[in-house]
Amino acid sequence: MEKKRVAPLQPDLLGERLVERVFADDEQIRTAWVQSSDSSDLEKGLTVLNRLAARKPDAEQWLMEVFGLDLERSAIAAVSVAMANGDPIGRVLADYLLLHPNRELSEGLIELIPEQTVALRELGATTIQQAIASKELGREEQARLLNNQCLRLSQLGRQERALEASREAVEIDRELANNRPDAFLPNLAQSLINLAMILGELGRREEALEAAREAVENCRELARTRPDAFLPNLALSLNNLGKMLGDLGRREEALEVAREAVENCRELARTHPEAFQPNLALSLTNLGKILSDLGRQEEAYEVAREAVENCRELVLTRPEAFQPNLALSLTNLGKMLSDLGQREEALEAAREAVEIYRELARNRPDAFQPNLALSLNNLGMMLSELGRREEAL
Repeated sequence: MEKKRVAPLQPDLLGERLVERVFADDEQIRTAWVQSSDSSDLEKGLTVLNRLAARKPDAEQWLMEVFGLDLERSAIAAVSVAMANGDPIGRVLADYLLLHPNRELSEGLIELIPEQTVALRELGATTIQQAIASKELGREEQARLLNNQCLRLSQLGRQERALEASREAVEIDRELANNRPDAFLPNLAQSLINLAMILGELGRREEALEAAREAVENCRELARTRPDAFLPNLALSLNNLGKMLGDLGRREEALEVAREAVENCRELARTHPEAFQPNLALSLTNLGKILSDLGRQEEAYEVAREAVENCRELVLTRPEAFQPNLALSLTNLGKMLSDLGQREEALEAAREAVEIYRELARNRPDAFQPNLALSLNNLGMMLSELGRREEAL
């Protein structure tokens, strides 16, 4: 009978320790490895170095050295490693490109970096900035890159800079749409969605509402003629508008808009789950909060629970990208459970949210420290309600 083999443990800490010793002792071996590795071996090696650097920051210098030896191949491999394994390789590559700008490579990397990511946020912002610096850009391409840049900067907690990029994108897209509405109205709608979101993050709610309303009007017009193409834009713009109305206390209006956003996202996720499940999770999170603010706690709880389930599924497929979504949905679920008097379950959700935000804030304090502070405050209040005041402090 054939003997069953036991799969090797992953990560292989003993193997990684050996790699660490060899790399530390011999520069020639490091150089020879990079030059002789095919793309697959290079990606495997960078995975090991990335795990080493996560545990031992001094090992980041070896990642920098690899980028210096073969930037194009190692940069492409680094994007894949970051998507699969997380920090710090994406940030280290961004640092390398800041020291050694490479516009042509940056333009190629932009297309490889997904919209939903944590580990590649710095790299996304850096590559777009280098591409924008090109004097050869047309107005349409400039606006597209500015729209991408405002989202990357916002994700890094740099809202004021994000607002500058967003306003410039809207200005260009409005000019283009005035001349050729059939061609450029979709671009203007998307840039207005981004502008509304960033204004909302900065607390400029009336301005955010104005931009969100215009975005919805444009998206409705587009979706009437080509629903297959523009229903996703309409759903996203409705979600933004619902959030802005809720933030301004106009909750009944917000509820109507948020329900429509969820309906559209359900339809999209039913046919294309991989593409639109994140949108559905976000719209459910927003709807749950609005229902809670209206005192409809049972409905809010059901919606919030579905949002968490969706986010858990997303985290299983790409943990580095969707941990923030899960943390936000857990924060909301904890509040709903607390409002329903289910305090132990609320505490469990709140603790999990704190753990996720603590890890996220450790690597990106500008982006996630405010979320961590809010989640810690929620946790403290729940502990206090349970009479566990020492823990709450």
